[in-house]
Amino acid sequence: MDEPLFIDPYAACLVPPNTSKDTVQDWHPYCLATKFIDDKLLQIVSHIDGVKQLVFLTDGMDTRPYRLSWPSSTMIFDVSPERVFKKAAEKLEDVGAKIPRSSLFFHIPLESSDLKQNLLLKGFNGSRPSVWIMQGFPVMTLAKFEDILSMISSLAMKGCFFAGELPGWLAETGIGTKSETWQWMDKLFMSNGFRVELISYEGFAGSIGKKFASRHYNNILFVAEQLRFSDDQMETWRREFQRVEDDGDEEGFEEL
Repeated sequence: MDEPLFIDPYAACLVPPNTSKDTVQDWHPYCLATKFIDDKLLQIVSHIDGVKQLVFLTDGMDTRPYRLSWPSSTMIFDVSPERVFKKAAEKLEDVGAKIPRSSLFFHIPLESSDLKQNLLLKGFNGSRPSVWIMQGFPVMTLAKFEDILSMISSLAMKGCFFAGELPGWLAETGIGTKSETWQWMDKLFMSNGFRVELISYEGFAGSIGKKFASRHYNNILFVAEQLRFSDDQMETWRREFQRVEDDGDEEGFEEL
């Protein structure tokens, strides 16, 4: 029997009853994506010093905050549909799932009128490292995705990462060949300050010794690095620049 891609002791409580084996087989691409995201996330977090900020853009049923081991003082933000999240949280609580005591967990309803402001009110700090993860996030239009990308760009420090799974419809938005589509997506990310690497499921599956045969699954795996300063970093830079200018003016005045 093949080794499992990952261990999730809580997934069963979220699976609808009487789910057929055929349906479970259809989840193989999702499981590959979960493995890819888990590995990238833990790799990135292990290289961050100080307080860690993790932002999960999800469908409301992400078990990562419960099943993965987080360093002390990790702040976890889950942005997802309110109704789905509440039902999933109740089921997870029933089976004994708990957030590590050394971590702080906050839910931000996707329906919030201002996601950015709500993240800041919950304690997100744009002057601290953060990792942003997207899987199953219900973004239905290009305009909405661009809004999310713009929000992350304004909050994530330079050098931070945004990784996960892009929906298939987004890949189909760029008209042309696969190469032209990926070039379009590269420009979309770069216009918001991100250098992105797009990864095919076939390529990732091969890298871990697995096969990928689901031709109808056209989502795309990605890892993007922020090249710009966050809004908070820019504000700090402006204040420092103003302080240096003011000090210079005072020194010049004293010489007169």
